[in-house]
Amino acid sequence: MSKYTMAQIVTLTGIKAHTLRKWETRYNFLDPERTDTNIRYYSDQQLKKLLNISVLTRNGYRISKIDKMSDDEIYKIISDSLEEGNYEDEISAMVISMLDMDEEKFNELLRTHIVKNGLLATVTELVYPFLNKVGVLWGMNKVMPAQEHFISNLIKKKMFASIDLLPYPHRDSPSILMFLVEQEHHEIGLLLAYYIAREMGWKVYYLGQNVPVENIKQVVEDVKPECLLTMFVTPTEDTINATIETILNQADVPLLYAGNPIGLEKVEDNSRLIYLSHPKDLIGYLKK
Repeated sequence: MSKYTMAQIVTLTGIKAHTLRKWETRYNFLDPERTDTNIRYYSDQQLKKLLNISVLTRNGYRISKIDKMSDDEIYKIISDSLEEGNYEDEISAMVISMLDMDEEKFNELLRTHIVKNGLLATVTELVYPFLNKVGVLWGMNKVMPAQEHFISNLIKKKMFASIDLLPYPHRDSPSILMFLVEQEHHEIGLLLAYYIAREMGWKVYYLGQNVPVENIKQVVEDVKPECLLTMFVTPTEDTINATIETILNQADVPLLYAGNPIGLEKVEDNSRLIYLSHPKDLIGYLKK
């Protein structure tokens, strides 16, 4: 059984800490356990319950009424809510399917959203916020590693399959070189960027993870990309600027970068550096 701190519960459910404390004293559905030093922690079951409650409260249900509902009533209301396509509700359902390691449910949520909205909208409006929330994108360990690996591999399979279905870009299409530097292994964010660029007609040279920066120069000389893109999941202040400077020295083109905002606070300004805080930033750049 996993244990979640209150801070993790707040991140995953969107319910504020003071609200959780108030509910704990007034209602029966929430009874967190405590450590020897009296710090609250929550189980998988309590997290799933709170995710369901967050869906109900977003849909206008009062907590006093929710407290009297049966599990079957809650399930029925949430199922109806998902059919209406509310992004936050769908993300909550995806988190629950991840906790349960329910591949069928997770794939059904993705498939339904893709049919309604298309894959590009699903990637930018559903998959990215979901991965960001659970910490899979930037290695924040908001859920247990086994769950992260399970869901990451499901999405990787979906992304590779979707990329393979896209028509190959025209010979004269603009090109972008994508890679992760050495010691960077969290590839899923880069795969999302790979799909977005290909969907928008760009030619993508995808090197994957753990690429020595000194190898980039030769690739740049061979393929002559219009820009580079990389991501930093676990950067450190003493190496990030040196790494970026080395990359910039490999090619006289813009370097697009993204990653864990906490680790990128000390990146030095450069006219060829472009920070991407969201997939929509990448879409905007590629449209120019």
